[in-house]
Amino acid sequence: MFRGGYTGKILRIDLSKQSAREEALPEELVKNYLGGAGFAIKYLYDEVKPGTPALDKANKLIFAVGPLTATGASCSSRMAVVAKSPLTGAVGMALAGGQFPAEMKRAGYDMIIIEGRAEKPTYFAIKDDEVRFRSAEKLSGMMTTDTQLFIKEELGDHNYRVACIGPAGEKVVPMACIVNERRAAGRKGLGAVMGSKNLKAIAVRGTKRPSIADADSFKKARQAMNKAMKESPVLYPEFAKAGTPMIIDAMTEMGIYSIKNWSATGQINMVPGLGREAQDEMIITRAHCHDCPVGCSQVKLVTSGPYSGYLSEGPEFETTYSLGSTVGVDYLPAVIAADRLCDEYGIDTISAGVAIGWAMELYEKGILTRKDTDGLDLKFGNHAAMIEMLRKIAYQEELGALLGQGTKKAAEKIGQGTGDYAMQVKGLELPAYDVRGAKAHGLNYATSYTGADHNRGYAFQEIFDVPHPEKVDRLAIKGKGRLTKWNQDVRSVTCDCAPMCAFLLDMALPDIACQNTADLVSAASGMSFTAGEIQQIGERLNNIARLFNIGEGFGRKDDTFPKRLMTEPIKEGASKGQLISQKDLDEMLDEYYSVRGWDKNGTPTAAKLKELGLKTH
Repeated sequence: MFRGGYTGKILRIDLSKQSAREEALPEELVKNYLGGAGFAIKYLYDEVKPGTPALDKANKLIFAVGPLTATGASCSSRMAVVAKSPLTGAVGMALAGGQFPAEMKRAGYDMIIIEGRAEKPTYFAIKDDEVRFRSAEKLSGMMTTDTQLFIKEELGDHNYRVACIGPAGEKVVPMACIVNERRAAGRKGLGAVMGSKNLKAIAVRGTKRPSIADADSFKKARQAMNKAMKESPVLYPEFAKAGTPMIIDAMTEMGIYSIKNWSATGQINMVPGLGREAQDEMIITRAHCHDCPVGCSQVKLVTSGPYSGYLSEGPEFETTYSLGSTVGVDYLPAVIAADRLCDEYGIDTISAGVAIGWAMELYEKGILTRKDTDGLDLKFGNHAAMIEMLRKIAYQEELGALLGQGTKKAAEKIGQGTGDYAMQVKGLELPAYDVRGAKAHGLNYATSYTGADHNRGYAFQEIFDVPHPEKVDRLAIKGKGRLTKWNQDVRSVTCDCAPMCAFLLDMALPDIACQNTADLVSAASGMSFTAGEIQQIGERLNNIARLFNIGEGFGRKDDTFPKRLMTEPIKEGASKGQLISQKDLDEMLDEYYSVRGWDKNGTPTAAKLKELGLKTH
């Protein structure tokens, strides 16, 4: 039985009845799923029936933290937010950091399960064991920053932490996100699920602190992790100073920085406008998540030009791609402005930018005209048009209403072969890395249970040349199925279930990730976990998420790539000539399914389910 780390309580909110009740956290859940995404996806699988529409009140929105949250462990203020995705129809899971996760844990809860639908716009406030429902009608239409400030003032306590939706979530845009401070549970449209429930915000305030079962062992484990962080040649010397934009230059050099809707990778050098030197010049300070000594968020302020006054806690590497290179914009002030507007509207920067980049290519090909674009000259590089289209997506206006559905659904409506240019997998728009030049990274995009998602099985071996668990050739096909399984399972448990910041795995803990998690969680909880058991939890999570998706009709046919990646080689640069053919993909999938213990269609076998203690519906 756990004696620390966890609060031992689940809060179940019924918006239809405006009621709240507590449940005990099952010990079996802790043993098999650890926390975070593990908890939330297990409940999603058990409680949301196959075929339930994502925007139906029967869908559930689940917030879950982990055993290390608010314990003082570095970089552990993370939470998983889970629901059936309105963008993909698959498991929707996004992580977010900041202060909200630690405050939720201190309020006394390991998980919050939100059910039903409120009759009118609502928010609820949690202060330790007290839950109050309040009207959010006066908040309707508010941007996310104003919403958070207004709620803190209304509650009379600025120590509340608030997770909320903006106008896009209220209008149920399928790529809407959930924002706390300027951190976002960004992808898969979870903000639309929140909006469909008439839930504007959640405010939490906690005064408790989780107990630690073995304080001495926890202190030793924490010191060992902090030592590995300090010894990293990258984490503090580089990453803390520059954040994720530091890799734009390297990805350009490798020839895998995606440009103009992936049509010009390797052909245009955007480093002068978007690279590290340009980004560093605009930093005014940096921001930390709770219990984070690194502070990788670089706060940037535009001080001149048409976007003067815009401030962003970024833009991160992915946002610099989606609102920069993939739309052909190399003017950093515009990217900063667009990033801030996405935070305020409450829309995912990656899906929004990639959808606009796709529309720009269609415009330049003559498939879309000025009549279709509402008079906008939607050519690559037109940052003013990009920013206006973001507004149209958020408010579901004209072409923006179509783009907000995601490129998969938009292409189905437009037709004319436009799906060939839609950069998506399972309905989720592709992140930055052009995986024609990084095959395991690509296989993860194809097989991730959320769709094209770099965070589910990031191939740092290919991207950063880290030789763990082995040194790899980023252009090779053989062995990438095995490597992708390892990346997905280890990342799922150490980053998504613990949950902890993924950057630690990539830059400081790649060779000790599972042991580090085992040591910290064992000491905090009083339970006993080995590194092997920790890794198996990650495998269990990926299998139960696969079962959920199979129930929604997903299979091998969906583990694929956009046509461009399979038929058009990269034309220039260090990855010139690279693509992932159907033959290459089939070879990688066969290996991946085999090492996972799945059949040829990607369905977990009875033997694998028995091994993991899983049962199908």
